[in-house]
Amino acid sequence: MNQDIAKKTAKLLLDTESIMINTKEPFTYTSGKIGPTYCDMRRLISLPETRKIIMDDAAELIKPLNVDYLAGGETAGIPYAAFLAERLDNPMLYVRKKPKGHGRMAQIEGHIAQDNANVILIEDLMTVGTSQKIFVDAIRAAGHTIKHSFVIFSYDIYPQSKENLKEMDITCHALTNWWAVLDVVKEENYFDSATIESLENFLNAPNEWEDNFKQKAS
Repeated sequence: MNQDIAKKTAKLLLDTESIMINTKEPFTYTSGKIGPTYCDMRRLISLPETRKIIMDDAAELIKPLNVDYLAGGETAGIPYAAFLAERLDNPMLYVRKKPKGHGRMAQIEGHIAQDNANVILIEDLMTVGTSQKIFVDAIRAAGHTIKHSFVIFSYDIYPQSKENLKEMDITCHALTNWWAVLDVVKEENYFDSATIESLENFLNAPNEWEDNFKQKAS
């Protein structure tokens, strides 16, 4: 990960509130767990100036990989695959979470005009990589090669993510992660010292942070 780009991207995400931090009133996640952070990469599709900077950097990162097709993962990865396919002059696909229940019963949408195409998966972010496995398995089941994925933002705080990527035999390329965000927050004093300390505690031990917060709240 290029640290200059990681910090630049982190600042853009903070400034556009695509990343939010609230250590006093934590967010509740789909899993039911709580934490002081929330990531909304979908917000960027409505912010053309910020989107252009981020997609230009993403295109430069992906270009050396020499892939044949860019495949957006349903749903958040689809617009970013489109933006990048246009920049790189590559054909685009998108992959459903499960096959469509009628017509061709397709899980991969678009047209692949060659056997064993080299595909990269495009998503908005990665927490632990669970959603990536669904899309990677579908691409391989269709007879194509996938060795790389791309995300704007990788949490990079859960050991399970590295294990999942190794098991899938995938290299995930990210523009930025929580550690770059933490660096920017510290360097530019985005929050008071107590908030920054609490955020750092969460990033280093998210489960323990949740347990401590619940104990204090009870």
